[in-house]
Amino acid sequence: MDGVEIPEYFICPISLQALQDPVTTITGITYERESIEQWLKTARGNPTCPVTKQPLPRDSVLTPNHTLKRLIQSWCALNSVNGIDGIPMPKSPIKKSQVLRLVKDLDLPDHSCTRALMKLEALAAENERNRACMVEAGLEKCMVLFIIKCFKEGKTAGLEESLRILHLIWNPSQEIKLLVRENQEFIDSLTWILRCKIDNHVAVKTHAMLVLQKTIDVVCQKLPERLNVDFFKDIITRVLRKRISKLAIKSALLVLTQVCLWGRNRVKIVEANAVYELIELELEKPERNITELIFNLLAQLCSCAAGREQFLKHAGSIAMLSKRILRVSTATDDRALHILDSISKFSARDDAVLEMLRVGAVSKLCMVIQADCAPYLKKKAGEILRLHSNTWNNSPCIAVYLLTRYPR
Repeated sequence: MDGVEIPEYFICPISLQALQDPVTTITGITYERESIEQWLKTARGNPTCPVTKQPLPRDSVLTPNHTLKRLIQSWCALNSVNGIDGIPMPKSPIKKSQVLRLVKDLDLPDHSCTRALMKLEALAAENERNRACMVEAGLEKCMVLFIIKCFKEGKTAGLEESLRILHLIWNPSQEIKLLVRENQEFIDSLTWILRCKIDNHVAVKTHAMLVLQKTIDVVCQKLPERLNVDFFKDIITRVLRKRISKLAIKSALLVLTQVCLWGRNRVKIVEANAVYELIELELEKPERNITELIFNLLAQLCSCAAGREQFLKHAGSIAMLSKRILRVSTATDDRALHILDSISKFSARDDAVLEMLRVGAVSKLCMVIQADCAPYLKKKAGEILRLHSNTWNNSPCIAVYLLTRYPR
């Protein structure tokens, strides 16, 4: 395909790939079917046409553009000598009856059950129409009940496929909310999977965390308040400490952050040794989005005395914090200053205050004041410096700060 330019009107405006199953919306724009269906499904509020910005209802009729498809096929044939392949014929969407037949096979012995799950997973991965059909057939409920059944019977056969299917077809509809919003048994099933010795454990446990994240998004207020320390220990020791995968770590951080504010969860998370594990994870210099999540969670945990105590027990905590300031993002700077402020006000032991000076945290605070930062960050840094200026008065940067702030 090198050197062959695909005509602009053969390109989907969303995926920017050559059209294979072109459909035209009521706004007159042609898109790849799966791309526009995904756009309509995931758009917030009232969807609009990606190109014209005109209203585009979720249940809009998508008309197959047969003329354009024939033109693309002809163009592909003419350019076959240049390495252009023909357009594959899109597969026919499944029917509800097909899904229900496969669901019945889930009650068969393990081998037949797993084979049915593999077929369902393959169909779910094909396109958005198949996934919508599966939701309509009630497959979400079947997968939730199947996972709970595996938990109760201690069986792991079919878990990987069922988790993948549930993650693919998850639709935060009223039905799924009613099914999981107070379902402690389903939460227990997912954390049980994190503890299981299972084949292909990375993929299985990663999908368990992804489904757990989606579940926590829709549960009622009472359920997070009832979570026990073991729930947090499972996530921290089985996912964060073992570094299962980047996706699993991100989901774990999002789950912990979301439930942190409910009831006594902040203290429970600290009791599960989260602060130490978060610092250790950050010392490995993860990607920026992971660092932001770590700092956000650490800031919440350091809002309580137990969290600050655990933070200060780690020999590299303040040094790590100092090194990240002005190097990652404004969000990280904000959370880092929040932690230093909490320590300076409520846990300002002599050794902690001197450690801030020794590892360069005081110098970093002065740099924040001089850098091109948001005014509120400069103000916060100045407040922290003033709290312990008598202890830090031998620091050259403090002298410069005071001279600039209060000139003679």
